[in-house]
Parts: sequence; C-alpha cells; structure tokens
Amino acid sequence: MKRGLIGSIIGEALSILRFRSVKKKKSEILIRLNSYDDIFSDFDPRPSSQRSISGDFIAEAKKVVLSNEPERITLHLFTPKRARNLREEIIIRKRLQNHFKTHYYILKNTEIKPLVRQGIIFCSAGILVMLLATIIAHSSELSEFWQQFLIILLEPAGWFLFWEGLYLSILETRKSRINLGFYKKMSNCDIVFSTSKK
Repeated sequence: MKRGLIGSIIGEALSILRFRSVKKKKSEILIRLNSYDDIFSDFDPRPSSQRSISGDFIAEAKKVVLSNEPERITLHLFTPKRARNLREEIIIRKRLQNHFKTHYYILKNTEIKPLVRQGIIFCSAGILVMLLATIIAHSSELSEFWQQFLIILLEPAGWFLFWEGLYLSILETRKSRINLGFYKKMSNCDIVFSTSKK
C-alpha cells in the first residue's frame, strides 16, 4: 500500500515537472497591429515581399525572447478584422521567415565565424611566440644580452596575442551571439495571424 502511494506521489511530481518544463520551453509573442504596415519600416515603399522589417517590431520580439529564453516560439499577430487580407498574410509570413533566416545566416557566417577564426589565430600565434621565448631562455648558443633582449621583446608580444585572441573569440562575439540566439529561435517560430477584438 505504501509503495503504491509513494509511486503515485513520485509519478505526480514527475508529471508536474514535465508540465513545467514544457511550459517553460514554449512562449508566445503577442503583438497588436493597427495594420500590416506596423511590421515594416515607414521609410521603405516597396511591396510586402521586399520591405524592411521595422526596428521597433524586432526590438519588441527580442525583448520577449531574451527575457524568457524559450525553445519554441509562436509569433501571434493581432490585426483588426477590417484590415485583414489572407493573401497579404501569406506574403508577410514568408517575408518574416526570410528576414529571420537571412539575419541568422549573416550573423553566423559573416560576423561570428571570422572573429572566432581571428581569435584562434591570435591565440595560436601567442602560444608560439611564448614557446619561442622559452626556447631562447634555455638556449646556450646566444649571448646573455641577446637572450634577455629577445625574451623582453617576445614575452609581452606572446601574452598580448594570446589575450587579444581570447577577447576576440569570447567577449567581442558576445553581443552577436545573443542576436544569433534570437534569430535562430525566430527563424523556426510559428507565425499566426488573428483578428483583434477591437
């Protein structure tokens, strides 16, 4: 009897934890629009399939995503009934998905990867320079003057290259990595249009 009771309590606790973890991983971004133009930049006169996405729209979505850190996102856009156009919504949905995927690719391949690559090169060069300084310090072929001179020259250079490499690959890419995480989640989000009550 006790075993059955304990088992049911554990089972209930696990189901609550599972429910909480699922709830944590999902998030909705709810945005009310007066018209579809609210999604796009006011300065871009092109059609919806090509228009630039509004900075305010992106900032609002980013605020929700970065504060909750969900794994799965639904972007819920509420529009007045009189302003709704199903054909336009299909075009806008594709435009938003393309925007998020394009920015994810740009951040990953043209901003973060080059910085990380440069950081690795700097770190490797720093280690090689410090290794050379160590070899010179233990060399008996050079006079004491040249030994001291080269060590003084190479050691700071080695440390500089090493720490600069770490800075580039870790700290310099931090902001880009935050944006990369946002665009990665948004590129896989579900975009839903609904009619607002007002």
